[in-house]
Amino acid sequence: MHRCSYFSFLRLAVREYSTKFDKTILQISDEVNSALAESKPIVALESTIITHGMPFPDNIRCALEVENIVRSQGAVPATIALLNGKIKVGMTKAEIEYLGDTQTSKPIKTSRRDFPYLLSMKRNGGTTVSGTIIVSNLVGISVFATGGIGGVHRGAEKSFDISADLTELGRSNVAVVSSGVKSILDIPKTLEYMETQGIFVATLGTNRDFPAFYSQSSGCIAPYFINDARSAAKVIKSHQDIALQSGILFAVPVPKEYAIDYEVIDNAIEKALDKAKERGIEGKNITPFLLSEIAMITSGNSLTTNIALIKNNAKVASNIAVELEKLKRDNRNIEMKEDDSGEILPAQPVIIGGCNLDCVAHLEASEIKDGSAP
Repeated sequence: MHRCSYFSFLRLAVREYSTKFDKTILQISDEVNSALAESKPIVALESTIITHGMPFPDNIRCALEVENIVRSQGAVPATIALLNGKIKVGMTKAEIEYLGDTQTSKPIKTSRRDFPYLLSMKRNGGTTVSGTIIVSNLVGISVFATGGIGGVHRGAEKSFDISADLTELGRSNVAVVSSGVKSILDIPKTLEYMETQGIFVATLGTNRDFPAFYSQSSGCIAPYFINDARSAAKVIKSHQDIALQSGILFAVPVPKEYAIDYEVIDNAIEKALDKAKERGIEGKNITPFLLSEIAMITSGNSLTTNIALIKNNAKVASNIAVELEKLKRDNRNIEMKEDDSGEILPAQPVIIGGCNLDCVAHLEASEIKDGSAP
């Protein structure tokens, strides 16, 4: 490579790195920063569950318990949110409690389109699945646990209401662990849209029955099923090995003891949808409204199920993250090579660049001869 073009490339690379990790915008906690530097397993966690998914104070309690579950499985939790115009990757207990008191924090549901406004206006925000995927991809977190992702809404053929979660998952190299998609959505159309986006979809279990958030089965079939966390980690690593810039969805059925019969929850959803239509509620406000209405219709059972599946997904995601780091470590060991004596030596580093050596010569002779004179 020509010297000028090489250094131009280097300057661009440094500028790009500096832009992505501008500390005036992005704040990574010491715990997460250390985990990234030391290649420890990390699980990203969204914050709309705190700001828009559950009532106070259940939201705070659930968020802290989920973080503890991640740690108990040997991974580091990275709850992502916006606080006072800063993107937080990893939050303190005090920060979670502040964000969860929505009457005080007044958070905005944050997707890709919302970042510029919240950053510039120094506002607070709960990152949606799509918002959390963006930040996870930015800092290099491979595994993200949530309750359920967004998708194609019922009646989307008229409203064109399709969650940005699907678009973001289609263009970000992040593996999402969730209980399928939210039951309030059109699940068959959502699966079709994910296929269009090139998203790898598999259930985590013994069959391909795609879960429906509150229920273990939606009646739809996933393209694949994966038996365990180790196999899921292998899928992620293979995905990364060929640099596919699209996401992965592992759909985990809610534990049986917390599952709600699909017909029961579907009836509750239809009632909630009717009320939303009557009140003209739509767009980003529709999901939190429906979840709140369904909780009332089911006498709180849906909230209990919601909390249970989130905790279970966090546990599963943590196990996957741990196995993924084991695979990467094993791969680094395989890259060790043998020399002629049979000793194992590390693979030799590749150095890109060069060095300049300045020499100073001191003449001892009074005359300089070119070799042609006798």
